[in-house]
Amino acid sequence: MAVKAPPSIRLAAAPQRIASSAIRDLLAVAERPDVISLAGGLPSPAAFPVDAIAEATACLLADDPAGALQYSATAGFAPLRAWVAGRHDADADQVVVTHGSQQALELVVRALVDPGDVIALADPGYVGAVQAFRLAGASLLGVPSDGDGLQVDLLAARLAAGARPALVYVVAELDNPTGTTLSLDRRHALAALADRYGFVILDDDPYSALRWAGEPPVPLRSLTDRVVTLGTTSKVLCPGLRVGWAVAPLELAAQLVVLKQAVDLQTATLTQRIAHRVLARPGFLEPHILRLRATYEAQCAALVTALDAELGGRLLFDLPSGGMFVWARLPGVDTSRLLAAAIDEGTAFVPGAAFAVTPGPTDTLRLSFATASPEDLAEAATRLARALNHPNLRH
Repeated sequence: MAVKAPPSIRLAAAPQRIASSAIRDLLAVAERPDVISLAGGLPSPAAFPVDAIAEATACLLADDPAGALQYSATAGFAPLRAWVAGRHDADADQVVVTHGSQQALELVVRALVDPGDVIALADPGYVGAVQAFRLAGASLLGVPSDGDGLQVDLLAARLAAGARPALVYVVAELDNPTGTTLSLDRRHALAALADRYGFVILDDDPYSALRWAGEPPVPLRSLTDRVVTLGTTSKVLCPGLRVGWAVAPLELAAQLVVLKQAVDLQTATLTQRIAHRVLARPGFLEPHILRLRATYEAQCAALVTALDAELGGRLLFDLPSGGMFVWARLPGVDTSRLLAAAIDEGTAFVPGAAFAVTPGPTDTLRLSFATASPEDLAEAATRLARALNHPNLRH
């Protein structure tokens, strides 16, 4: 007697709203030993403060093992919240510690966005944010960006025409993927729009500590009370700790804590305490950040020099002021098709289409210089130049 196959599992609407991240899918390719990857947004393992983390862990487990390994408050480890508050000129009650800034982003969306609500963001935009917004059932309003970040005048025109976003999402400092910084004039204009129309600005800030050129404008949160700032230890310490935070208006912070209770009860006690002990250690953080900046600046210079040498004026980009990426254009080239040729040649990048909020140009690409050595970055540029002459691109 034939066994009847069980019925297929019925999925709810939420997972059908999103597709797998093209960047995450590329990580499998990047693990191949023959590929020099410029695709991932991973920080350099050589920059992880392994000794400081090991020492902090050992001390915590020796001094207070019960406290380090026990459940703790949903809002986060109080000394860590106080440290974050001090860095943001905020009150500790405004800080909620989360499993990376991605969870903070998702909690803010849960708190403020219902299915069908509008979220405005720069186009192209950060893939992780786009996925979270689509998972929530939001309607996305892509706003073009240029060398000064999101074009706030275009957002103002959409608002004047009737658009009413619940959130406006920005990476004001060293945007991912474009590397741009929102200019001072645009910050003031965006803050004024938030006050006028009542939306919340969600300012995602993983990269500001990695700036090596130029002075950043004043923080958005200093210009209006309608800002939530997201932060993380992933780019400054290491992503494996999974410690991030949201700094929000008091009323909203309280609601984020309630939501987090339902989601995961709390962020891991041990990693919070490790992060705090390392970050607050006297004499550690500022020299560590200076070393990080120097490392990434050198790696950026190696990639940019190699790209100029191999591709001349064919690859167009602005020189980064910090962060981990070069955002570039190859006029007349479909970079999604180029990717297959590049992988054949032994390198990888992320086609710009992966960051598109709405379909747009297909000639852009994001190149990460964070994890490869200067020698490998030079070789990757050579392989990318070879890929442009690949037979598959001639058809």
